[in-house]
Amino acid sequence: MAANGKKAPLEDLKERVRALFAPGDVQKKKGALPPKTHFSIWYFLITFLLIIYLQQYFFSPKVETIPYSQFKQNLIEGNVTKLIIGPEHINGTLKGKDNKREQDFTTIRVDDPNLVKELDEHKVRYSGLYESKLISSILSWIIPLGIMFLIWRYAMKKMGPGMGVMSFSKSKAKLFAENETMVTFADVAGIDEAKEELQEVVEFLKNPAKFQKLGGRIPKGVLLVGPPGTGKTLLAKAVAGEAKVPFFSISGSEFVEMFVGVGASRVRDLFSQAASQAPCIIFIDELDALGKARGVNAFGGNDEREQTLNQLLVEMDGFESNKGVIIMSATNRPEILDPALLRPGRFDRQVLLDRPDINGREAILKIHSRKVLLGPDVDLRKIAALVPGFAGADLANLVNEAALLAARKDKETVGAAEFDAAIDRVVGGLEKKNRVMNPQEKEIVAFHESGHAIVAESVKHADPVHKISIIPRGIAALGYTQQQPTEDRYLMTRPELLDRLAVLLGGRVAEELVFGEISTGAQNDLQRATAIARSMVAEYGMSDRLGLVTYESPRQPLFLPENYTPNKTYSETMATQIDQEISSVMEQTHQRVRNILSERRKVLDNLAHLLSEKEIVQGEELRQMLSESANQSSSA
Repeated sequence: MAANGKKAPLEDLKERVRALFAPGDVQKKKGALPPKTHFSIWYFLITFLLIIYLQQYFFSPKVETIPYSQFKQNLIEGNVTKLIIGPEHINGTLKGKDNKREQDFTTIRVDDPNLVKELDEHKVRYSGLYESKLISSILSWIIPLGIMFLIWRYAMKKMGPGMGVMSFSKSKAKLFAENETMVTFADVAGIDEAKEELQEVVEFLKNPAKFQKLGGRIPKGVLLVGPPGTGKTLLAKAVAGEAKVPFFSISGSEFVEMFVGVGASRVRDLFSQAASQAPCIIFIDELDALGKARGVNAFGGNDEREQTLNQLLVEMDGFESNKGVIIMSATNRPEILDPALLRPGRFDRQVLLDRPDINGREAILKIHSRKVLLGPDVDLRKIAALVPGFAGADLANLVNEAALLAARKDKETVGAAEFDAAIDRVVGGLEKKNRVMNPQEKEIVAFHESGHAIVAESVKHADPVHKISIIPRGIAALGYTQQQPTEDRYLMTRPELLDRLAVLLGGRVAEELVFGEISTGAQNDLQRATAIARSMVAEYGMSDRLGLVTYESPRQPLFLPENYTPNKTYSETMATQIDQEISSVMEQTHQRVRNILSERRKVLDNLAHLLSEKEIVQGEELRQMLSESANQSSSA
């Protein structure tokens, strides 16, 4: 070693040579990843062709091809010094003229019986063509075998470290060093409670003695549960980034292979690597692919996936909590996980990541719009209010769509109009302005959407209308009415559900009033309305006739057949009463909507005609039309 702490050039060169020819023998430094050496068969082929080219055009002597007649003339003139006579070609050398060196030549052999006699007369040295067995062996055996060896070596390297079949047993987890995660809690928003829950995991990884001094034991495993896109993987990376420890990331499906025993071997290898890198974090994404409850397989329970799960349970159970290795997993299907995974001592703690509220959505939008040039008219609070139920991934996609729309229009900044169009794009689908609709269909769609909008503004508990459009979007949407919630709701009362039911039936009733007939455009509205009515009657106990009883039991997991109860737990007589009550709720709501639209028939006609002309009408215009109609009615 050099005096300044750096390696001498000779030692550094030796290490590089050892890493090149024996990468498995070089130990990885703690917290650092080994340099990746890429090998490609194309490098060998290019080098091989380059050598052939150089040898052919620069290093090989130039051979001149001459006709046979010119060869005979040179023979007569005594210019030929030596010959090699082959079955098809004659190769030879001509004397140099004017102090020039000899010139090699070749010519096509023709049937000439007097050739040997003439060669003897002119005293030319000649011989036949010698065939080398060594060269033919090299060309026919050694070169093909060499090429096959190089291809095999390339394939083995592609499989990963281990060079061969044994590499199947190696874990495929990606290791991120402590300075490579590049994600902290500052990059995570909208899930403040989950961040607080995981803060003590970070504290333990930073200062384990603080907990061990008091006899405390950090949870061995943390299970992140939540809908897709809520930031489970991002939060796990943030924990590693905050604690500045190595981070092993692997998907649950990467453990299982076609070979028996490979998954269990990979689990052992993963935990062995993690123990050598402690303190660190193991993150298993999509745990349900690996940790599904055992005994579900109808063809037998001893399959490869169950062996892998058994090995994971054993490793977690035998893993000492004071080693500084935290196992984190993410799933959006916790109900199908094996109960043995969720018991204390394995995944001790479950952290729920729910969809963010309006404050969380605003914070997430601020994070994703850091590198976006926003216009002065952009209010992220208003945008967050327009997208209830959006998860973090949805909001990231929304910001990206708005930026793409602004770039497409060659704008300098991303304005509110681009965000509004991006919301329509994400929620409703791709706009289809070029779709040709006949005037009758366009009129039906205009009255249909007008019916939804007017009923939404007429009932007490519905969200205010933000925009009405009859531009086709997505696969089957010919128009839509967008409502803007005033606040996030987690409970719904009976009047609120009835008002929501009325809004859904507004389009169908408007078609009945105006055209005297109905179309297929209300199919989705009727499906959603029927689902709400059935839930009110059979699940929420909101029927005076049937009383405070729920008739729809929640679905039990199918992997526990002994606890499984069928959905239908009532008699046929009660089923008939439930159907009658659902029909009664729908019919009462239908009559209520009919009265609302009949009273506002003039506004319905005016709004539909305005929609046919403009295709998009804002909610303020609708409210102004309703206000003017109400003033005219009161003055009359």
